[in-house]
Amino acid sequence: MKELTLKSPFFIKTLGFAFVALAFFYLGKHWSDDTYQQLIFFSTNSASGVNVKAPSVSVSPNFNKTFDVKSLINDTALPPVEVLAPPPPVAVQRLGVVDENGVMRDEFEVGEYDPDVVEKRDNETRIVEGGDEGKGRVGVGKFEMCPESMREYIPCLDNVDAIKALVSTEKGERFERHCPEKDKGLSCLVPPPKGYKAPIPWPTSRDEVWYSNVPHAQLAEYKGGQNWITVDKDKFKFPGGGTQFIHGADKYIDQISQMIPEIAFGNHTRVALDVGCGVASFGAYLFSRNVLTMSVAPKDVHENQIQFALERGVPAMVAAFATRRLLYPSQAFDLIHCSRCRVNWTRDDGILLIEVNRLLRAGGYFAWAAQPVYKHEPLLEEQWEEMTNLTTRLCWNLVKKEGYIAIWQKPLNNSCYLNREPETLPPLCDERDDPDDVWYVDLKPCISRLPEDGSGANISTWPDRLNNPPERLQSIKLDAFVSRKDLFKAESKYWKEIIDSYVRALRWGTYKLRNVLDMRAGYGGFAAALIGNQLDCWVMNVVPVSGPNTLPVIYDRGLLGVMHDWCEPFDTYPRTYDLLHAAGLFSIERKRCNITSIMLEMDRILRPGGRVYIRDSISVMDELEEIGKAIGWRVAVRDTAEGPHASYRVLTCDKNLR
Repeated sequence: MKELTLKSPFFIKTLGFAFVALAFFYLGKHWSDDTYQQLIFFSTNSASGVNVKAPSVSVSPNFNKTFDVKSLINDTALPPVEVLAPPPPVAVQRLGVVDENGVMRDEFEVGEYDPDVVEKRDNETRIVEGGDEGKGRVGVGKFEMCPESMREYIPCLDNVDAIKALVSTEKGERFERHCPEKDKGLSCLVPPPKGYKAPIPWPTSRDEVWYSNVPHAQLAEYKGGQNWITVDKDKFKFPGGGTQFIHGADKYIDQISQMIPEIAFGNHTRVALDVGCGVASFGAYLFSRNVLTMSVAPKDVHENQIQFALERGVPAMVAAFATRRLLYPSQAFDLIHCSRCRVNWTRDDGILLIEVNRLLRAGGYFAWAAQPVYKHEPLLEEQWEEMTNLTTRLCWNLVKKEGYIAIWQKPLNNSCYLNREPETLPPLCDERDDPDDVWYVDLKPCISRLPEDGSGANISTWPDRLNNPPERLQSIKLDAFVSRKDLFKAESKYWKEIIDSYVRALRWGTYKLRNVLDMRAGYGGFAAALIGNQLDCWVMNVVPVSGPNTLPVIYDRGLLGVMHDWCEPFDTYPRTYDLLHAAGLFSIERKRCNITSIMLEMDRILRPGGRVYIRDSISVMDELEEIGKAIGWRVAVRDTAEGPHASYRVLTCDKNLR
């Protein structure tokens, strides 16, 4: 029975299966322990051109690679789940101001950046004040006060060494600009006089100012009998008189209006120039007739007359008719006035009156009140004859001569000049001469041509001319293909919206603003917006030499302005302006100038208690903020209307009444 069982087919099959299993187990373990890892795979491929599948052999991709299978099986440090888990999502680079949920974020980056560059930008022009360099945010060192002797300092007009080195001074060269070298410029804060007070507001300031603010009584003593200025306790008072109008400026202006009704103050005549202005009573009283007057005089023996004018709240600059063009464009003034201005108009073949002709608008008037007009003495009569001969060659028409006043009118076009006798002097300037080129340009003994299209002469009357794009707008050289009229209108709208917001949010209507300086004026949109908001102030519109010359447009609008290079000091006394405004100036001028020098100059011409508003790019704002603090201003950085992520900021600064 037992023998049958062992020999049965079932038993034999079971034994054979066990033997085969053991053999496979032995072979598998042998191959696993051995370093020989060449595995052969069998596959079937379709033979070329034949539908029968033939077997083929391929080598494993792991050929010639070794693996420690035991360590892989026994290593429990890496859980299997990590192998099976999907790869983490790729991090999204955030380049905008909105996150993945559409929410505005506080911090963002625009594209790629170099951390070293950012760090250098943050530390640019910083001066370490205590501590180790590079630790935290450092500031600019505090500026010290200048000596008391510099309280009336005008850098480019008080350069004693440069004036002494002049070859000649007989033509008034000493009264022109002679700026210090770059490394010898202002590096301290100009102090106010002892007892300085906040200026008396306009219109009261027209008639009286604090003695302590301009403590110079010499002018009152010298001109005491001519009704210019008197001292009354702690104030200077201005009766409104002048050398030729001792009965008052108002009556004098009435006389001119009666002589030439076409002058039409405040309508046809909006912008005037008063040469040798004294204490600027002529310009002060023209304000009530809607006339802006630029009062100019040299810094001579009556050096404080311009300072008195500015303290009164009247537009004024230190300037002289000498050897260079004045810093105003051609056809700037509707009326040019000279009352005993001590200018010899006929010297050097009339080159100074030729400059007046350049500045005078086509069809404009020149009023001369002087002794040669009315005194019958041989020397004075000779001077009058020279004057009439010169004005005739300039094609001026003597419209009226009455009492001690003579008034001429400039022609409207070039026809008279072209019809003069051959070889008549002065000749017409070359057609290539630019009559609006004025920065350090010598006087030229030739008559500036008037535009053939009549631009400059055919302007609107006031107040329409303020908002009407003038024809001379087309002559401005711009790197733009858009319409200049569109640019003009866009700038006007832009500044109107900004000033409206300033009046609402920053209470500009409550500020006691009178003397305002726009350091980069463009077309004068800032000044026009102030007028539109009925703020009782005037604006000196400065057109930097680093940009397009838009001064002709500013004057055609009925506003005042001057050409200037902010790499140099401005021609005015310390403590001139209540408000300084600069839009986009520093991000441009930092390529040419030391912006610390510009801000020190701003402090010099800013009245104690005055304000500064700077609209500029973020890239320059930190530096301006630190310099403002070092000067001693109270500074604050504000967002623009575009929001916190705009590329521009507004820096507001207050100068202490110290």
